[in-house]
Amino acid sequence: MITGRLGGLAFGGDYNPEQWDEQVWKEDDELMRAAGVNLATVGVFSWALLEPEEGRYDFAWLDAHLERLHANGVHVDLATPTASPPPWFTLAHPDALPVTPDGTRLTHGSRDTYCLTSPAYRTAARRIASALAERYGDHPALALWHVHNEYATLCWCEHTAAAFRVWLRAKYGSLEVLNAAWGTAFWSQRYGSWEQILPPRATQWHRNPGHTLDFSRFFSDEVIAAYTEQRDAIRAHSDRPVTTNMMVPGYQNIDLWALSREVDLVSIDHYPDAPGLDAAADTAFAADRARSFAGGKPWLLMEQGTSTVYGGDRVLAKQPGEILRHSLAHIARGSEGALFFQWRQSKAGAEQWHSAMVPHAGPDSRVFREVRETGAAVGRLGELAGSTVTAHVAVLHDSDAWWALNSDGLPSSELDYHSALRRAHRALWDAGVVTDFAHPEAELSRYRLVVAPALYLLSDAGAENLRRYAENGGTLLVQHFSGVVDSLAHARLGGYPAAPLREALGIRVEEYRPLARGERISLSDGSHGTTWSESLRTDSAETIAAYTDGALAGSPALTTNRCGAGTAWYLSTRLDAVDYAGLVAELLEAAGVRPVLAGLPPGVEAVTRDGEECRWHVVLNHRAEPVSLPSAAHDLLTGGPVGEVPAGGCVVLREGTVP
Repeated sequence: MITGRLGGLAFGGDYNPEQWDEQVWKEDDELMRAAGVNLATVGVFSWALLEPEEGRYDFAWLDAHLERLHANGVHVDLATPTASPPPWFTLAHPDALPVTPDGTRLTHGSRDTYCLTSPAYRTAARRIASALAERYGDHPALALWHVHNEYATLCWCEHTAAAFRVWLRAKYGSLEVLNAAWGTAFWSQRYGSWEQILPPRATQWHRNPGHTLDFSRFFSDEVIAAYTEQRDAIRAHSDRPVTTNMMVPGYQNIDLWALSREVDLVSIDHYPDAPGLDAAADTAFAADRARSFAGGKPWLLMEQGTSTVYGGDRVLAKQPGEILRHSLAHIARGSEGALFFQWRQSKAGAEQWHSAMVPHAGPDSRVFREVRETGAAVGRLGELAGSTVTAHVAVLHDSDAWWALNSDGLPSSELDYHSALRRAHRALWDAGVVTDFAHPEAELSRYRLVVAPALYLLSDAGAENLRRYAENGGTLLVQHFSGVVDSLAHARLGGYPAAPLREALGIRVEEYRPLARGERISLSDGSHGTTWSESLRTDSAETIAAYTDGALAGSPALTTNRCGAGTAWYLSTRLDAVDYAGLVAELLEAAGVRPVLAGLPPGVEAVTRDGEECRWHVVLNHRAEPVSLPSAAHDLLTGGPVGEVPAGGCVVLREGTVP
């Protein structure tokens, strides 16, 4: 992969030299050497310069910058600029501007102003991707191709409507089958011709759930098709790996499992959504998802904010030491480097206040000093390249379940898919356990514990797979409102969840009873639930905790069932955070899963990367005081033995001999 070409882990970020002049370029060369930059992402938003008018290219400026970077020892991740069409394109093709669900056509003036289904846009995107690859496909500076940026703008225009109908014809074959799948007998929605079908635009009240689910599936497929068109245009002229940067967790309407199968290297952008320890946990969440999408293989952190944490209605600065800790947290969990957006903070434009490696204050600043420290640390970790991370626990993740849970008319508006995933992952992270994400239909036998926090939609194959996992010796935790609709978003009849999973769990859910906002319900083991409750009966399952008040008093709330050689648990409410953490800890103990380094206090994170003859423990101290290690070991960052991790500091401990 790219580390072989770079000679170590990647360090750098987006570089936009077109924003600056020659004097700044000379300073950039010096500062990149000082910071240890070896990879720069170039050209992401350069379409207007590369193709100043349709079909006429200007590569001279890019030629010069690639030669300059190469001479300075910096490799290039060359982007196709298709996320930001130039003004001439939208003037020539106004029908290629995106349309919102309420019918408003957006205008040029930001990035991502395109309709992905527009034939003119797709043609222009393929054309510039091919032109770039033909010119730079074997350039000595080129290490990686970067298609587009953070796919993709959704659109509800007539181009989209036509493409959606083509997709539906291929999927269903006939209107009779489609009408049955969407349940159009309800509300007189039966379609008599394909032309009657539109994207799920703004309407009077609830939209048809089958319609909206299929639109999400369609647009995901359209994104992947647009990506593969550019990828294949590049591959016709270049043998360098091709990727696109994925956003996590819910920014992109894409089946990231499917997209990951089409890229040569999984890469992600990540910006924490809360400060402090929450940011550390969110970083682990994003990194574990990226590694899982990569099938356990190394991946790449393509973007992070140098000093950016999104905190609700404002952008917060990272605390001292967090630039290094967040970077090493990604590397610990499998990334082959740490890149940033962007190299130099823009003095003008829409993101002039987005943090950068070189801030407005210049190199004599806290941020750049920490960037240099981080670059030096990453430079010492080249021996980790190609090593892998092993997890014994998985959280189930399925885009279909996410999209279906976004449907109108559900019993509660507090059922948020990604919040449920984050909550499960956070409990495992707090317990010091590294977690994979897995698809419900994937091979799960390597995991000792599998958690299903929000499987509202579950296919028949997925339900059977989970039953088989438990029967073969696994420990399974299924949480409320899971397995209740099938792949068509049709309700499961005869009790929930799906029959094979119901058999594994030994229970039958008869009725859902959402709780009022802010309501809290008590359980017999002293724990408490919020948001949701269910009326269920046990068949073969044992009741571990029952509801103690209200209409469900005495009814099972938490159950466990012996299923073959394994155990299947069911949780019918949303436990308070402390109570949920206690349940997860109990299941980890029962499954024999323990932290990679025992005895570390809360707020200290440890992850292990394994090589052929060596392993490395990356330990990150998020606490304000030093923490002793279980035993002294060789630290790659200091080059000598260490017995503790400094306050807010990091160590990378080597076991074994590097071949």
